[in-house]
Amino acid sequence: MSQDNNNKRNSLKEYFQLGEVFGYFFRGRDKSRPANFSLKMMHGVNKISIIIFLIALIILITRHIF
Repeated sequence: MSQDNNNKRNSLKEYFQLGEVFGYFFRGRDKSRPANFSLKMMHGVNKISIIIFLIALIILITRHIF
């Protein structure tokens, strides 16, 4: 039973994987999905909020360390 618990626990490396975040910014356009103005603006706002969050996280970490 303890072997199953060890496999289910996330390691510290898994918490800091940013592949999905970078994939969101650099993925290609999916032609099977409709593209309208509202959808483009929604994704634009999402990208801005992710960038602001990452900048704030970096600032908080640097203030805590230094």
